[in-house]
Formats: sequence, structure tokens, C-alpha cells
Amino acid sequence: MFEKILVPTDFSEKSRSTLNVAVKMADCNSAVIYLFHVIETIADTPFEEFSEFYLRLERRAQSRMKEWMEHDIEPSIAVEPRIVFGSRYREILKFSETHGIDLIVMHSHTVTPQDPAGGWGTISYRVALLAKCPVMLVK
Repeated sequence: MFEKILVPTDFSEKSRSTLNVAVKMADCNSAVIYLFHVIETIADTPFEEFSEFYLRLERRAQSRMKEWMEHDIEPSIAVEPRIVFGSRYREILKFSETHGIDLIVMHSHTVTPQDPAGGWGTISYRVALLAKCPVMLVK
């Protein structure tokens, strides 16, 4: 059913548990997982101005991705690691559209009755509303 699964990650434990859900789905569907991390850039500032900083973040992200791929994903599952720079929700949406993603699996914050407006501005909520493909939010 799903051939291409996008898993955006911020390398938190919630993201890790989301990856585990996506791995199970990929295993059942023989799908490819795109493990995706966005390094948020500073708005209205040339990339070159902070390039050394961004490149250090990229090296750190590469190391974390490698670790997750070795420890959390069976070798039989196809994984494509991707790291990009930009606005997190925009880059997730852009990648999903340009690569024909069938499903986005990402973690979500719990919305509580005491603070119902608290979770509406999150990246996962924006992606869920704007994506052209199905989005699974894992709590």
C-alpha cells in the first residue's frame, strides 16, 4: 500500500519511537523509508554567514542518522537518509511532493483539554494540514 514512507526526525526519543512504527509499516509493505532531518536556518540571513555552524550541525545529524540506522532498522529494510537546510515544515512538504511520498509518519504533541490551543502551531500539525499525502501522527 505504502511504497515510500517519510519519517522526519529531530532525533528526540519521540522521533525514535515514531521511526519504530514506520519500520514495522515498511516491513509489512516492502516500503522505502526516507529518514529526514531538517537543519533550521536563520530567516533572512545568507547561508554563508553561518555556514560553519550549519555544517557542524550537519555532521552531527549524519552521525545520529547512522547510529539510528544501525540500531533501529533491520538491514532488510531500505532506508534513504536525507539532511536538508531550511524551514522544517516547508522542507518536509517540499520533499514529500517532489519524491512522491505515500505516507508521512511523525510524532505529535498531545493536545490537552486544559490547553486546547497549545498543540495547534506545531510542525506536525502544519504538515498534517498541508501535506498532499496521508500523514500518521504518533503520540
